[in-house]
Amino acid sequence: MTASTPLEPVESFDYVIFGATGDLTMRKLLPALYRRFAEGQITADSRIVGTARSPLDDETYRERARKALGEHVRADELIDATVNRFLRLVHYVSLNGAESTGNWDGLKTLLESNASADRVRVFYLATAPDLYGEIARNVSEQGLRSDTSRIVLEKPIGTDLDTARKVNENVGRYFPENSIFRIDHYLGKEAVQNIIALRFANPMLERMWDRESIDYVQITAAETVGLEGRGGYYDGSGALRDMIQNHLLQVLTVVAMERPESLDADALRDEKVRVLTSLKPLDRNNLRANVARGQYVQGTAGGKAVPAYREELPGETESNTETFVALKAEIDNDRWQGVPFYLRSGKRMPEKVTEVVVQFRAGEPGLFGEARPGSRLVIRVQPNESVTLPLFVKHPGNSFGLDEVDALSKLGQPERIRYRDSYEGLMLDAVKGSPALFVRKDETEAAWKWVTPILEGWSQDETGPDSYEAGTWGPESARELLQQAGHVWVEDIAA
Repeated sequence: MTASTPLEPVESFDYVIFGATGDLTMRKLLPALYRRFAEGQITADSRIVGTARSPLDDETYRERARKALGEHVRADELIDATVNRFLRLVHYVSLNGAESTGNWDGLKTLLESNASADRVRVFYLATAPDLYGEIARNVSEQGLRSDTSRIVLEKPIGTDLDTARKVNENVGRYFPENSIFRIDHYLGKEAVQNIIALRFANPMLERMWDRESIDYVQITAAETVGLEGRGGYYDGSGALRDMIQNHLLQVLTVVAMERPESLDADALRDEKVRVLTSLKPLDRNNLRANVARGQYVQGTAGGKAVPAYREELPGETESNTETFVALKAEIDNDRWQGVPFYLRSGKRMPEKVTEVVVQFRAGEPGLFGEARPGSRLVIRVQPNESVTLPLFVKHPGNSFGLDEVDALSKLGQPERIRYRDSYEGLMLDAVKGSPALFVRKDETEAAWKWVTPILEGWSQDETGPDSYEAGTWGPESARELLQQAGHVWVEDIAA
């Protein structure tokens, strides 16, 4: 398997990662940077500086990084000489970024050594969101921020509208908005970006992309795993905050937005904000009719018995946190009036899949007899990125029987091309100062403005989430949500 089309090297940079010993850094960030280095996009005089509270030296941290690469990079991509050259870029400074005391002088000395004054510095905050403001303040007050500095914020940006505004305000005191890169790795996925091309580069689809032709849209992000040791974080978050508020709403905006004036960052993000602000409100008055939530109990996943969610929590807490959400979103504008967008995400599902299903309206009875069902455009985001659009064609022979064939298939040539992990492109987009695939401040707050009333409605509902057996597609209430309009989830169509 070969890599995607080679890209030009970016200018030399310093990448400072706060939270450098954490799971995200080891599992995603360092492997992403290694792959870009291996393909020649990172210069040998760039530096990757990990910071965390652990008292490590450079060599100890490099060995941790080497182990992480061995666990999270495919064996055929790991070349010893390349790994060794990459690790020479890696440094470590023991530092608590949320405190003004500590080894800030050590970090400053490292960054100022052998570097020009206008060298790009990226500060990546792979920490708890409530630390973002303090880290931004310390970076600025310690004199580390320059005109060519950027700060990258991992999701979640807050836990509701008020906390999101607080994060944005606190970081915004020290970094201008054009230097703040709020990352949502779903926007870095090739298949999500490809939705823009499918819509606006194909006049046939563009003309059909409205309420006259489309019956409904389903957006699903299903996971087979449970908590994977993340019980402390997840139980304070839940599926709505963890997946719907950021990832799936971002996918919805790409599916539903109007044609932007250009592919420039603000033109794209202006249209996404218009979608978010056009969503019809969901609150305690209409939650039951529009939202289903669930929590998995014991069941079977991957052929093995698995415990209930509460049994996976420390101390087997009597938690009401949802591990599944399905909801009906409606967009109040001329293009989408009356078209439901069904968003769904859950843990302990039968398969791991992220996809968008666009269900076109059925035809009228005609030349070939009974009405034909509407075609379904299926955009598979992961795994095995693909696009399929079934069409009817004449069956070979003398009769006018019909066969169904797929008009579109795999994106590119996946058997020969390795799709870059979403973090690979996004991390270097921050170096280049290219914000198109990052989330703007008003986008974040518009999404939270829509989601927060749902959370508030749940807080006043004593019934809690419905139960569903691990290894199934969620509670029965998720099916009932669609049945109200005569719709079904895509797996039920296939069945």
